[in-house]
Amino acid sequence: MTMVKSLLSRLLSRHPPAAGALGDGAPSRGLRSSRTPAARTFLNRTFRSLLAIATLALLAGCNTLVLNPPGDVAAQQGDLIVVSTVLMLLIIVPVIGLTLFFAWRYRASNKSATYKPDWDHSTQLELLIWAAPLLIIIVLGAITWVSTHTLDPYRPLHRVAAGRPVPADVKPLVVEVVALDWKWLFLYPEQNIATVNELAAPVDRPIHFKITASTVMNSFYIPALAGQIYAMPGMETQLHAVMNAPGNYEGFSANYSGAGFSGMRFRFHGMDQAGFDQWVAQNRASGNTLQRADYLKLEMPSEKEPVRRYGAVAPGLYKAILNRCVDSSKMCMDEMMMIDASGGLGLNTNALAPRRKGDLRGGPVVTSAMCVTEPTATPNWGVASLAP
Repeated sequence: MTMVKSLLSRLLSRHPPAAGALGDGAPSRGLRSSRTPAARTFLNRTFRSLLAIATLALLAGCNTLVLNPPGDVAAQQGDLIVVSTVLMLLIIVPVIGLTLFFAWRYRASNKSATYKPDWDHSTQLELLIWAAPLLIIIVLGAITWVSTHTLDPYRPLHRVAAGRPVPADVKPLVVEVVALDWKWLFLYPEQNIATVNELAAPVDRPIHFKITASTVMNSFYIPALAGQIYAMPGMETQLHAVMNAPGNYEGFSANYSGAGFSGMRFRFHGMDQAGFDQWVAQNRASGNTLQRADYLKLEMPSEKEPVRRYGAVAPGLYKAILNRCVDSSKMCMDEMMMIDASGGLGLNTNALAPRRKGDLRGGPVVTSAMCVTEPTATPNWGVASLAP
């Protein structure tokens, strides 16, 4: 209020009322002195203008992408936010309003207010105070249960939009996502292409994202498409979503991951099928092939990477990234787990040979060290291995 008064005083000093507007030529004694209708009209108009500007500034954020997205999954999540907020406000607003009302109604200076120092109970109020929040919690719980299963990111989509089920002959577009330091790699296994910091998909076609990371945990987030999903090294998360309107949308990491986190952004293009086919052809025409050696260079930390396109991808690259064995000198995680599931390795290594699996390169698994429980005469720090 002090700032408003100060601003009005400045406006009056720049645009004073007409001579005599403050009455009989008497000097003004501030904003609280008697004013003529002309002065009051000027102040009222100024105050209303400032109030309108402030209101418009607040309303400028009402059309945010999170609450008005073009993707069906994100739209359902936005509706869930609105419904949940309204239900909670049914309790919050009356509580705040009654708190202010009671503070004013029963203030010390109000001698006409009813004073009952011995009053301590009302069955009607108890029922209202407990029943209303309980009903809200029950409704919120039901909505949460249904929406948690309906919008499960691992669940394949059953519709592309409200009232439009997924056609039986339409297969989801599979996109393998890798969060790198500090950029995004997208692999299209069906099209055998890859891109860096650029993603595209046809509208009204379900998308199946398979998401992992190379080093630290990240978060894959396209506000126009769906909610964020974490990306973790050595693990795969999934997301099913669909875009319903053509456009150019922003995607980014929603989880801090180091120095280049702020620039870890990419563009998502929603296209018709013809436009998507043209985009795929553009990537294939680049002539670049993403081999394992190229990926190891790409994996090195870098910031604000430009868009890169690859017309072909080395076979099994995403699986190697997921199992952290792109480097040919490392054993894959799934191989380690299969060895553990088979009983592990010990002094009877040769006896377990038939149960051991080869790695992604087709060769045998080589053990560089082992733990044994059998007593030995002298410590044996040798290396046990299987010949090809």
